[in-house]
Amino acid sequence: MPGLLVSLVLVIVAVLVIWKGSERFERSAERLSKHYGLPIAVHGAIVVAVGSSFPEISSIVISTVLHDEFSLGVGAIVGSAIFNLLVIPALSALSSENLEATRDIIHKDAQFYVISVLVLFITFALGATYVPGGTNSAAILTPTLVLLPLATYGIYVFLHQQDASEHVADDSLDVNPVREWGTLAVALLVIAAGVEGIVRAALSLGTIFGTPSFLWGLTVIAAGTSLPDAFVSVRAAQNDDSVTSLTNVLGSNTFNLLVAIPVGVLLAGSATISFLAAIPTMGFLAFATLVFIVFTRTHLELTDREAYGFLGLYGLFLLWMTLESIGAIETVRGI
Repeated sequence: MPGLLVSLVLVIVAVLVIWKGSERFERSAERLSKHYGLPIAVHGAIVVAVGSSFPEISSIVISTVLHDEFSLGVGAIVGSAIFNLLVIPALSALSSENLEATRDIIHKDAQFYVISVLVLFITFALGATYVPGGTNSAAILTPTLVLLPLATYGIYVFLHQQDASEHVADDSLDVNPVREWGTLAVALLVIAAGVEGIVRAALSLGTIFGTPSFLWGLTVIAAGTSLPDAFVSVRAAQNDDSVTSLTNVLGSNTFNLLVAIPVGVLLAGSATISFLAAIPTMGFLAFATLVFIVFTRTHLELTDREAYGFLGLYGLFLLWMTLESIGAIETVRGI
């Protein structure tokens, strides 16, 4: 099938473009963080997480504005969050000798991430029950409604700003901030171009196989746009920087849920999401979150055996979503 071959080639090219743009972004972000004297936890949870989440926020903006496919973007965000929690820590643990967590990561970043999942669920529930037009099967998200997750992310940034205010900066690194900011801007444009390619490929695959766009958002776009997070975390783990490796995952997911989805709604004016499809996938995201917290909290490290378990759980998620989409099983009516 020529159309299938073209779509697969487009996915590969788009992923490579996202990868190269993310490499440039990572280098500039690291140098700028050191230049401005940011603590390593703030660098991982805010600077790197927001930057490496640019593909995800691009996916929902491009899906909504250019292709009028808000559900595709939401699927990419939720699928990316699950990918980040299960696949990235597993790859980081397997590529390093020891992936260690800290109590600060578990008690602050992980717990606030749990709050972000809850806030997004509440936002969906309010859209289904209190916004005119919302039903038990569909949630209407409005600009006023998404102020709740945006305000919650503001609190997250404030908490990290308090940590940064107590940090003593290291002025030993010689950085040209103008050049680094310029490199950062170009890298973000390159990433956006790659995301547009992978969104087009996902829409084409949905047409070819006769499956809902939500599935391709959960799988192809989610994995492709999560590559920057994967590269950042794996490289940090290889450099014995477990703090950045894990805070990047949690910070990226917090940004995706509390900022990326609201941005899509603000651009669209309002958006409708299938409550029947969103709740089971959000439920699996909550389950993956608990698995992540429990296994990183035990002995404050992630072993190779636990990493393989994470990958197996993600494989089961993909199998479940695929079987749902082709109609082999019907445990999720929304899909």
